[in-house]
Amino acid sequence: MAENTRRRDAVDRLERDHDYATDALVSAEWVAQRLDEFGSDDPSLRLVEVDLDTDFYDRGHVPGAVGFDWRSDLRHARRRDIVSPAAFADLLAAHGIGGDSTVVIYGDNSNWFAAHFYWLLSYYGHDDAYLLDGGREHWIESGRPTTTTVPEYTARSYATPGTFEGVRAYLPDVRRAVERETALVDARLPAEYRGEIVAPPVTDEHARRGGHVPGAVNVVWSANLDADGRFKPRPALERLYRDHGVTDDGTVVAYCRIGERSSLTWFVLSELLGYRSVENYDGSWTEWGNAVGVPIETGGARTEDAGGQ
Repeated sequence: MAENTRRRDAVDRLERDHDYATDALVSAEWVAQRLDEFGSDDPSLRLVEVDLDTDFYDRGHVPGAVGFDWRSDLRHARRRDIVSPAAFADLLAAHGIGGDSTVVIYGDNSNWFAAHFYWLLSYYGHDDAYLLDGGREHWIESGRPTTTTVPEYTARSYATPGTFEGVRAYLPDVRRAVERETALVDARLPAEYRGEIVAPPVTDEHARRGGHVPGAVNVVWSANLDADGRFKPRPALERLYRDHGVTDDGTVVAYCRIGERSSLTWFVLSELLGYRSVENYDGSWTEWGNAVGVPIETGGARTEDAGGQ
């Protein structure tokens, strides 16, 4: 426990002075200073790259990082659902991650899928986890080293502490949120929100209907980030959500198309801004837009669009 406390203090000293609510981010500098530790078979520190598939990882990754394929490793093989507790535990154990490991995560698309894995760790009760600010792109663009060598670590014993439902929303929760005017944040593109398209180009999961959950505000995921892919300072993030009426007065539910972009929004609200009750609706639009009898709104509304997908 003392070692983890020292490591968290080091994170605070090395991060940019943005005064986030928690120390859930680490910098590229912090990771670069610990590459030998990450590459060690000692399970206390483990680095994980999470992408839609392993193409980026295979081309080159941070030395010592193991690679997770979001499609095959973190989703249930036969259901539109997250990976089961047993399969999740087996995945972590096989890659040398134990219950006491500090896990640092990064990935492509400015950490979409990395944020989803971070959310999964929170859902399954592994609290000692961080995101690498800026993800894969910032690491490479800042001239940091990469390798194609795939590390092999001794398998460890891992058991999920349980499921912590306070971070997850289901379809009935969203129905109740609409009735109670709970804050809903749609992290998709404005064209998706307005119902002009049902999904971004080149995607494999679609809804039959377009639009948004009634009452949801559209804060595009990329509005949380600076131009270099790192998160905006806390005052800018607070202003962004305050201007859209998303406050810490009650539960906030974030969603997108399949739950990965909204994981980034969940991370910002929960970890960087410290909102007390934030849920990620991982069923998202592929569930809501295909469900029978649920209300849908279409058309324009004020959005915050910083570009991106």
